Amino acid sequence: MKSDSCRLQFFQSGCCWSLSSCCWRGLSPSRLRWGVLSLSPIHSRGGGGVLGIIDLCLRVIMRAMWFCGGFHWIKVKGERAPPSEVPILTVAPHSSYFDAIPVTMTMCSIVAKLESQSVPVWGTLISYIRPVLVFRSDQHSRRKTVEEIKRRAQSGGKWPQIMIFPEGTCTNRSGLILFKAGAFIPGLPVQPVVLRYSNKLDTISWTWRGPGAFKILWLTLCQPHNSVEIEYLPIYHPSAKERENPALFASNVRRLMAEALEVPLTDLSFDDRDIILSHGPLRIHDYTSLLHFNQLLGQLGLKSGSRGGRLEEEARRAVKLQGDRLGLEDLAQFLSLPVTDTLRHVHSLFHQDGDGKIDVRHYVTALSTVQRPQKPLDTLKLAFQLYEEDSGGVTGDDLAVILEIMLGVKEVELAPLFLELEAQHTAKITYDELQCLIKKRPHFSVDCLSFKDHPRRGCIDQLNYCNGHNKDD
Repeated sequence: MKSDSCRLQFFQSGCCWSLSSCCWRGLSPSRLRWGVLSLSPIHSRGGGGVLGIIDLCLRVIMRAMWFCGGFHWIKVKGERAPPSEVPILTVAPHSSYFDAIPVTMTMCSIVAKLESQSVPVWGTLISYIRPVLVFRSDQHSRRKTVEEIKRRAQSGGKWPQIMIFPEGTCTNRSGLILFKAGAFIPGLPVQPVVLRYSNKLDTISWTWRGPGAFKILWLTLCQPHNSVEIEYLPIYHPSAKERENPALFASNVRRLMAEALEVPLTDLSFDDRDIILSHGPLRIHDYTSLLHFNQLLGQLGLKSGSRGGRLEEEARRAVKLQGDRLGLEDLAQFLSLPVTDTLRHVHSLFHQDGDGKIDVRHYVTALSTVQRPQKPLDTLKLAFQLYEEDSGGVTGDDLAVILEIMLGVKEVELAPLFLELEAQHTAKITYDELQCLIKKRPHFSVDCLSFKDHPRRGCIDQLNYCNGHNKDD
């Protein structure tokens, strides 16, 4: 039965590809760029013509494909507003590629990666619905994407509606993470859309950790029935304050959608994913404090994705300070920010000696860690540049502080590291020798360091004692 269903889905996908390809290839590059589809029947309500017939056929075939996948009944609540009234639909929670169901039912445009156009069958269909493409290799891609969304949203209905998943990544639907501001920057009314999958056995969620795409597909096809509900909530009209503040606009829409879903809000965001999923010899062991720091950066308007060369500039200025400690007002001047409660909170994270001042090198090291969590060696190299004098390396005390910040741990002790390097505790360590050791030891942070709540703390303490480096000496 399921094999027949799979074969039928492949056949229907082929039909979709053929129809969408014919329509897609028939459009000139200029028509693909500009919003002339509003003149064609494909996006008009009840229109006819060849494009209208193709559009209708695609919807029917896609609905039949979902039916064969176990989505026999798709419950729709509320009414979708026309593009002339609402140019943007915000959909949440985003948990799976099955969230494409409302896209195929409406043929709305979406925001998609450039690489998605090369996916067999689906890539042609995605191209057909005229996505807003994200060029990840372009450092200005985020700005260009927002500008394109704004341009289409302000076209007065000439473009088809854009269906945006503002979370920006898949979650397990247990709560709503922070929304990206792109859908809310135009300051125009949006229509929130919530998705519900009510099967007791969740085979839908495709998250950062867990079953892969093909396993999710297979498990879902094995379900006798898959339940999905799409609810169109009332149009949300932003206030004057929300039009001026997209973050506030996004936050209020998120709260409204969470209430409709009866799920909590969480302060995690898409940008936090790489921090949580860091791996390798210098993986983050406890990301709680770094996530909190990153959230405070967002509140200060210094979120990792929007800083550009700010990190390098602040690192150069930190080097010139030569370890001078900064009070709250000094830090505000260093960051070119006003003194606020949020900045005061950031200052307190690095305030250790009770003198009301911090070592700004600690801040820059933490900044580099959250900005590029998948490149810890770059952060380590930057930290050495902040601390070392005349390329002579850094002291053990300074290195312990650096590693505490990068790994999110406390009470780092370097006895196992010095033992590995066959060096004295008073010796300085250079970046080159530490980098060489890290590359040789895939579990460097566990094998060569000791810290609070270390997974093998007892064994390491015993090793330190046996080698004459008892921590109580």
